[in-house]
Amino acid sequence: MRGAVIHAPGDVRFETLGDPKILKPTDAIIRTAVTCVCGSDLWPWRGLDSTDEAHPMGHEYVGFVEEVGAGVTAVKPGQFVVGSFATSDNTCANCLAGFQSNCVDREFMSTCQAEYIRIPNAQGTLVATDEVPGEEFWPGLLAVSDVMGTGWWAADAAEVEPGSTAVVVGDGAVGLCAVIAAKERGAERIIVMSRHESRQKLAREFGATHIVTERGEEGVARIKDLTDGIGADAVLECVGTAQAMQQALHAARPGGGVGFVGVPHGVQVDGQELFFSHVGLRGGPAPVRRYLPDLIDRVLTGRIDPGKVFDLTLPLEQVAEGYKAMDERRAIKALLKP
Repeated sequence: MRGAVIHAPGDVRFETLGDPKILKPTDAIIRTAVTCVCGSDLWPWRGLDSTDEAHPMGHEYVGFVEEVGAGVTAVKPGQFVVGSFATSDNTCANCLAGFQSNCVDREFMSTCQAEYIRIPNAQGTLVATDEVPGEEFWPGLLAVSDVMGTGWWAADAAEVEPGSTAVVVGDGAVGLCAVIAAKERGAERIIVMSRHESRQKLAREFGATHIVTERGEEGVARIKDLTDGIGADAVLECVGTAQAMQQALHAARPGGGVGFVGVPHGVQVDGQELFFSHVGLRGGPAPVRRYLPDLIDRVLTGRIDPGKVFDLTLPLEQVAEGYKAMDERRAIKALLKP
C-alpha cells in the first residue's frame, strides 16, 4: 500500500509501505474511505515537535472493515466504521468513567494518511454505521473521529450550559467545531477569537454571535467589554500555545470553566493566579469514543455538518500539498481521498 511518511520538518512524502496485518486478536484492518491532515500534524511539519526518524503520519480516519481479529465481534468486514485517534478497549475503569482516551490499553493512531490502516483495540474503538452512508456524509463523519469530537470535549470540559456565554480561542478546525458544540449545548452567546475572514464566516455559519479580532490582553479586554466586565461562563481553548492559554484563563469569569484541548506547547499555568481566579481548568486528549454514537447520529440526520471545515480536497498522493496549504493558511483542513 501507499501512505504519508514524514522525514524531516517540511518533508512529507507519499511512499510505498508494508500492508498492515492483524497483530493481535483485538485488531482490525480497514480500507480508508477518506483521511486528512490535522492541525496537530503541523507541529512536526514546522519542526516544533522533533522527528528523530522517518515515520508514517495521520490519526483521523473512516473506512471499510477489511479483516478483523478473532477477538473482534463488534464490527465485521464490509461495514463502514468511524473510530477515534485514541484507541480503547471501552471496558476498563477509565473507559467506563467516560475517559476512553486514557484507556489502560490506549494506543494513539499514527498511520492513518494511508490506503489501509491497522486499528488496535478495534472492539472498543470502532463504531459501525447502520448502512454505508452516502459520500456526502464522509467528511462530517471524518471530522467526528477527531476535530468534532475534540471540539465537543472542549465544550463539555468547559461546562457550556444552556443560556451561557462561551468564548472559543482558535479558529482552526477544532475551534470551528467547538462553535458547533457550544451551540448544540445551548450557549446563548458564542464569541470566537479570529483574525481570518473566511474562518469568521464559517464560525458565524456554525453559530458564532460575535467575533473578536484582538489577541492577548487586548482580546481579553474586548471579551470583558462584551460581558459587562465579568468574563465568559465558559472558554474553549483550541490552540495549545502559551498566549492562547493565557487568553482563555483571563477571559473566564470567576467560577467559569476553561476546557483546553489544544496540545500544549510552551504552556505554563501560574498556580497562585489560578487559585485566586476561581476558574476551573480541565482538558486533555478528547475522549472521542464517548461521543461517537451521538455525533454520528447528528451528522447522519443533518443536524450538524462539521465536514465544512474541509475546504481543500486532494488525492492522497498529494498529501504534502495538504500540509503546505494548511501551514500557509490557504486551507483550514485538507481532506485526502485514496
